[in-house]
Amino acid sequence: MSRPASPVPPGRPPTRRGALTPTLIVVALIVVGFIFFANVWTDVLWYQQLGFFEVFLTENLSRIAIFVAGFAIMFSAVFFAIRIAYHARPVYAPDSDVRDNLNRYQVQLEPVRRVVMIGLPILFGLFAGSAAASQWQKVLLFLHQQPFGQNDPLFGLDISFYLMTLPFLGFVTGFLISVAIVAGIAGILTHYLYGSIRIMERGIFTSRAAQIHLAVTGAAFLLLLGVNFWLDRYSSVQNSGGRWAGALYTDVNAVIPTKSILAVAAGLVAVLFIVAAVIGKWRLPVIGTAMLVITSILAGGVYPWVIQQFQVRPSEQTLENEFIKRNISMTRAAYGLDKVQEKRYNATTTATTGALAPDAQTTANIRLLDPNLISDAFSQLEQFRPYYQFPSALNVDRYEVDGKIQDTVIAVRELNPNGLSTNQQSWLNRHVVYTHGYGVVAAKGNKFTVDGKPDFLQAGIPSTGVLGNDTTYQPRIYFGENSPEYSIVGAPDGAVHREQDRPAAKEGDGETQYTFTGNGGPNVGSFFNKILYAIKFQSSDMLLSDGVNPSSQILYDRNPRDRVEKVAPYLTVDGNAYPAVVDGRVKWIVDGYTTSQYYPYSQQEQLSAATADSQTTAGRTVALPNSSVNYIRNSVKATVDAYDGSVTLYAWDDQDPVLKAWQSIFPTSLKPFSEMSGALMSHVRYPEDLFKVQRELLGRYHVTQADSFYTNNDAWSVPNDPTAKDDVKQPPFYMSLKMPDQEKPAFQLTSSFIPQVVSGTAARNVMYGFLAADSDAGNQKGVKADSYGQLRLLQIPPETQVPGPGQAQNKFNSDPTVSQALNLLRQGASAVLNGNLLTLPVGGGMLYVQPVYLKSTGETSYPTLQRVLVAFGDKIGFAPTLDEALNQLFGGNSGAAAGDSANKGQTPGTPATPGTTPGTGPVDAKADLKAALDEANAAIRAGQDALAKGDFAAYGEQQKKLAAALQKAIDAEGKLGTAATPAPSATPSAAATPSGTATPAAGK
Repeated sequence: MSRPASPVPPGRPPTRRGALTPTLIVVALIVVGFIFFANVWTDVLWYQQLGFFEVFLTENLSRIAIFVAGFAIMFSAVFFAIRIAYHARPVYAPDSDVRDNLNRYQVQLEPVRRVVMIGLPILFGLFAGSAAASQWQKVLLFLHQQPFGQNDPLFGLDISFYLMTLPFLGFVTGFLISVAIVAGIAGILTHYLYGSIRIMERGIFTSRAAQIHLAVTGAAFLLLLGVNFWLDRYSSVQNSGGRWAGALYTDVNAVIPTKSILAVAAGLVAVLFIVAAVIGKWRLPVIGTAMLVITSILAGGVYPWVIQQFQVRPSEQTLENEFIKRNISMTRAAYGLDKVQEKRYNATTTATTGALAPDAQTTANIRLLDPNLISDAFSQLEQFRPYYQFPSALNVDRYEVDGKIQDTVIAVRELNPNGLSTNQQSWLNRHVVYTHGYGVVAAKGNKFTVDGKPDFLQAGIPSTGVLGNDTTYQPRIYFGENSPEYSIVGAPDGAVHREQDRPAAKEGDGETQYTFTGNGGPNVGSFFNKILYAIKFQSSDMLLSDGVNPSSQILYDRNPRDRVEKVAPYLTVDGNAYPAVVDGRVKWIVDGYTTSQYYPYSQQEQLSAATADSQTTAGRTVALPNSSVNYIRNSVKATVDAYDGSVTLYAWDDQDPVLKAWQSIFPTSLKPFSEMSGALMSHVRYPEDLFKVQRELLGRYHVTQADSFYTNNDAWSVPNDPTAKDDVKQPPFYMSLKMPDQEKPAFQLTSSFIPQVVSGTAARNVMYGFLAADSDAGNQKGVKADSYGQLRLLQIPPETQVPGPGQAQNKFNSDPTVSQALNLLRQGASAVLNGNLLTLPVGGGMLYVQPVYLKSTGETSYPTLQRVLVAFGDKIGFAPTLDEALNQLFGGNSGAAAGDSANKGQTPGTPATPGTTPGTGPVDAKADLKAALDEANAAIRAGQDALAKGDFAAYGEQQKKLAAALQKAIDAEGKLGTAATPAPSATPSAAATPSGTATPAAGK
């Protein structure tokens, strides 16, 4: 073959190629490489500082090793497929026309042939390696698997085979099948391009070398396919596509046998391909392949369908009975429902005098502060500066106060960088000066002040209260749920303080400054580290600012959940981290779950759907990822120090085989729960998201009889939140509660059940069940209380017709006395807010308690507790205090005192002691009430007339008169001790009595 003529004319020197383009490419590669290095090395510094470098190293070395293995396998397969096909190309092609066409392609390809023959395998190798590296958890679990000590009911294999071995084998088989397909296609195309395969009029011509190559590739593919068929037999117990999870009658009697046949058939056809490669006869493997395809269609699809349609469906309940039992048993075990204590609760609907006497301890602890509504009150009363903030939803915990356990609504005063004014929004202020929040604020859950404000246990700046003060606990909050992206803290000894610490303690005092003294982040004082973090956070100020000194640390990844997820990537983290004052520090407590989707015969649940409720919908708690699981354990309790960000992982469920496997993989990252202090133990609680998943499953799996489970005639649903605008589930509630079989109250997480809600049908909102999870782990160091985590389920007979949460809310809304009083409160340009509707199994029945808040208009307004609604059966009570409302409900004497009994006779805006001076007796109070109501009516009418005329000034004046009249009415009502105030048009009465107003009967 002659070489092409040189394009350069003779005698002219060749043009020198410019160096600019290669230089730019090299510089770009160096820049990209350094940016990549900066992100990796800053991660190394972060993990080293936190003490979890083992996790970073193990995970990334595993990813790299698996990537290399996946890359090498795919690269080798594709490279040798192309190379073998190229070297096997024939010298002469049998058809000149085809040869000429292919020659043109070959000529065009030849200059870059070697690049393509190397580049394509590299490209496919990179894709394959990346896909394989993402499966690092499956590989490590397989290598470090731990036995469950429990076998599946079909094959008799240990559960660990399905959770840790089968996923790995499935990954390897699927990967190798992909390799065989890609390499086979690459080989076929190369053979065709270079003439080893020809499409001719007489048929397809293949050279002998091509035949051998294709036969070996086909045999490898079929062998892998046979292995895949065989593994599918075991995967059948993980099926989730039918009405019940696991291998059912059709699977056991049709699918599994046919999978075995197909596995053997695929192996035999693979042997035929090898024989064909030797003897050069392709009829047998072609016939065998056709038979395998036909068998796959008939045996793998048609035959199971026939069995299902004509044998199972007519007698489904009988034939599936055994498999339904397996599904029930394995699902309950996988979700921790097999140890639920179930009890029939013959709830009464009649409120009798003194009925709450046996439940006096529970009654005293009933929570009145709604953590979802009271945030504004915390902000207005305890924020102090605009650069502080409280979360939209506070947390419920408990503390020992005066020797008694007190339910507490608690929050930390976090930094709000957006609270700085525009002229303060400098880089220095946002990242060096304003770095942390300050202090814990806590209020009694069961009490409020006379004017409806929270009764604080811990408040103020400096922080003071029963939880401690600035000398007994560290109040500074550097790590929280709303912390800045990053802050630079720390300075050499003797340096001037630069961080804004807290506002003045009293008038005339100056603002205080502070310097962080802990070990909270990597050092950023060196020039090299400055460059790395300047690149990471894209900030040139970090390089130039004098706020960065040789002792500076950089704090980032400050959200407690994010920190736990980074140091424990194998965990699913609960959506709600909560703060607690523990051993002189503010600790964020985070629950972590080990999960799997491979537990045999267990029902799949989608985490995001199962844990969705009015809290996640409103964004108050973080929604869990959109992934499916059929096994879950609260295996880890983690703490994150709010001052220095240190993370501690405790192996809470040390019997969980999945956690044991991860402990083997990361041997130094988890501590035994025996190292947990007594103070930390006292604040551990049952996690919300696990409870939500369990209650979702328990709606069906409280039924353990296969026949009843099949008919689904006793399925339950979680009721919708009656206080929410949209149809979303009611969240579970923490409260101190004594269940009927308990001797004393315990901190519990609770939820209700109503009959199953079917889309498009009217739901019967009556109580069918009540679930409580014991959240008291005790207060002894390293000792977990035996009762912790015990699930107790009260099953209420359907014939009892106990109103559900929706019916109770409907009674509150439709009761004339209540609606008139609330309408009166609303007339003053104020909003009436219904608090969380709590359900308690007390008094022999189900008691509903709902606080009612009033919030006026204006930016600085906040809700104050004004009334309490209670319901028991068909009766309701409504009063300024819970104690009064309960006495109304139970015939004048409930038999127990509520937590706010000290406020009896007092209403917001009245003195601490009811007036007893002349002129304030019942008769005068009635007259005052009537006069106030008349004034209110007149102001309403005048205001409406002014509004109709467009006279907004007059309308505003009438609104002021209306507000004053309403306050007079409230004061007069307080003197009377009434339960409710009639609407302006109603005739006032001396006292409101508990209403027995009829509502539609349950189920109608």
